[in-house]
Amino acid sequence: MTEAVRMDTVSKVYGRGRGAVAALREVSVGIPRGTFTAVMGPSGSGKSTFLHCAAGLDVPSSGSVRLGGTDLAGMDENALTELRRRRVGFVFQAFNLVSALTVTENITLPLRLAGARIDRPWLDEVVHRVGLGGRTGHRPAELSGGQQQRVAIARALVTRPEVVFGDEPTGALDTMTARDVLTLLREVVSALGQTVVMVTHDPVAAAYADTVLFLADGRIVDAMPAPGADRVAERMTRLGAWK
Repeated sequence: MTEAVRMDTVSKVYGRGRGAVAALREVSVGIPRGTFTAVMGPSGSGKSTFLHCAAGLDVPSSGSVRLGGTDLAGMDENALTELRRRRVGFVFQAFNLVSALTVTENITLPLRLAGARIDRPWLDEVVHRVGLGGRTGHRPAELSGGQQQRVAIARALVTRPEVVFGDEPTGALDTMTARDVLTLLREVVSALGQTVVMVTHDPVAAAYADTVLFLADGRIVDAMPAPGADRVAERMTRLGAWK
């Protein structure tokens, strides 16, 4: 199976001298295409830094990151911005929708910013997949939190990205709505062959993934295939994430 993301001995250090903080320490991992990977760990373990380096939002202090066949090392900020715009999708805890725009306008915003053509059949497919039929003319204030997150997921999918990265995408949602959004993410992997990498603190959310990567002190300390919520919670307890 080909890899959507490859990280080799990636380290990330913030600051210098005695004040330096190592957020990642020689992390090496490959994430196969068409899979759902959850990333977990205690607070300060390096989860967000891992996501940001993998997605080209941050530059490692050392090591290499490849998105598909592209080595991100040496790319300037303009090139990285172009790569993220065309080949990466993002879903964050904050929905980051533009209040003055309709659902359709929010979904297609990345395409318009890139000057790319809107593929209407694909747009219709994405809207259908995320369950927003009949809502496309609404503005964010007219939608529930779950519907707004569905718009954010559709916006991440509409560019046909190689990878969708999620940073606590269900963190601001109630339990029932979070389950619906996680089911949707699972579906876009299983039905559309999308690759999803999601940081989460929730064992139930992690159980929707194919594999869970556990970070501690900036290192990957374990990987759990076919995770169950109880097994994930027990592993997190052993990492000291909670008592």
